[in-house]
Parts: sequence; C-alpha cells; structure tokens
Amino acid sequence: MAWEEWEQLKAQAAERHTTQMQLNSLQGEGGYAKPSGGGGGTGTLKHKGGPWTKAAGTADDLQTSTITARGDLRSAHGGIGGGLAGLSSLGALKTVQKSWIDRLGRVRGECRDLEPKLRQVAVDLGEVDAEVGNKAKAVSVPGTRRGE
Repeated sequence: MAWEEWEQLKAQAAERHTTQMQLNSLQGEGGYAKPSGGGGGTGTLKHKGGPWTKAAGTADDLQTSTITARGDLRSAHGGIGGGLAGLSSLGALKTVQKSWIDRLGRVRGECRDLEPKLRQVAVDLGEVDAEVGNKAKAVSVPGTRRGE
C-alpha cells in the first residue's frame, strides 16, 4: 500500500469519527449517547457483594456435605467384602467406591480453596466501587449540576 493511499484512508476514517462518545449502546440524536441523563437508567451504578458472598456460602456448604457423603459412602460399603467374597463384582464395586471417594475429596478441596476467594471478590469489588465513585464525584463538569 502506497503512503498516499494510507494517508487518504486515515483522513477518511477521521472524517467519519466525531468527538462524541457512545456508551453502552445508549443512543440519542445522531446515533450518539444523550448528554446529561438522556438514558433509561437511574444514573447510579451499584455493586452488591451478595451474589459473591452467597456463592462462597454455597462452596462452604458443599465442602461440608462432601465430607458427610464420603463418610456415608464408606459406612455403606463397610463389611460388604465378607458377603461378596469370591464374586467378580466385588473388585468392580471397590473400584467404583474408591473413585467416588477420590472425586468427593477433590470437590471438597476445590470448595475449600474457592470459598475464601469468592468472599475476597465481594470485598475487592466493593472497595473498587467506592474508589471509582469517589473519583467520579471529584470530576467537575461545567454547566451541569449533580443529580440531574
């Protein structure tokens, strides 16, 4: 591509763009965002830690229930070796039992690792939201009043 052609393409692209900004596909006249509250929202963005905290609680509950399930599985299979001795299905049953005990152990471990991380996300996002909100409040916009 020749230099002149490149410069022409850049000039054409610059002609198509204006200095207005479009946010969240909220369109006003001319296809651009409406200034000063022309959107359909309330004008406030709030973060809630609830979903993250709830997910952390679920991970904690699942960790506890997998411990219980592993114990139940072991006690349910206790003593079956004597009654099924000599049957080929005993080996398969022991393999399946071990597989499930191992899986439940991995689920428990994953939940144990995940639970504090989910709680920390709720804290971190709350702090970020407060910091961003304070920075936004500090911006002075001439010709407008806050809350409009």
